[in-house]
Amino acid sequence: MPESPGLGEQALNKAAEVGLSSQLDEVENLDVNIKTDPLKLVQGQVDSVSIEGEGMVMQKDLRVEEMDMQIQSVAINPLSVAFGKIELTKPTVGSARVVLTEADINRAFNSDYVRFQLQNQQIQVNGKATKINPKKVDFRLPGEGKVAINANIILGEPGENHQVAFEAVPRISGNGKTVSLENVEYGQGEEISPELTKALVNQTSELLNLSNFDLEGMTLQVKSLNVEPGKLILQAQAYVEQIPSTEK
Repeated sequence: MPESPGLGEQALNKAAEVGLSSQLDEVENLDVNIKTDPLKLVQGQVDSVSIEGEGMVMQKDLRVEEMDMQIQSVAINPLSVAFGKIELTKPTVGSARVVLTEADINRAFNSDYVRFQLQNQQIQVNGKATKINPKKVDFRLPGEGKVAINANIILGEPGENHQVAFEAVPRISGNGKTVSLENVEYGQGEEISPELTKALVNQTSELLNLSNFDLEGMTLQVKSLNVEPGKLILQAQAYVEQIPSTEK
């Protein structure tokens, strides 16, 4: 009588899905697909691991529309399989694709976390240290490789309302971990304070920092960044030391 196909695979898929879900604040859909066969599994060999996630909310209230990760030739401890774990015996490298929408980044920009970060900064306006209170930040991806920010900011006490608008081109840093904004162009109106623009530029870079998308045992290094109308697509190399397979 033939063995039930993929029984070991199914158990491992489920274990990995539970482990990964436990690291996320929210997830709409998560599918782990581990390809191997019982003989290889006993020897600790896995042909491939595919992870597909939709609507994943990471740290800092950053929602990811899609994350697809492909890992080939994985060596695991065969004894760990019996306990529903995927314990890698050596690190491996894979590829990942991360899609962020305009709405995702807007949500993060207007989150309590980012609001708190900005409120804790003081900038110089007309030579005077002034507190920032962001009312609303509108982040857009108009295409042509640019990001656009239009922010309604209250400065100082009792508080003056100011609009800050600029466009910039996101670029990946040499180490592939951070995104910086270059070629900043100002919108209508005069620049209130270079420091205010710098604070918003830095906050954008901080949100798009790739360490925000790391999961336990997995780190990403960006190889390319495409800015399309309404969405940002990051192609990355994934360094995998562990695939989370149990709840924290």
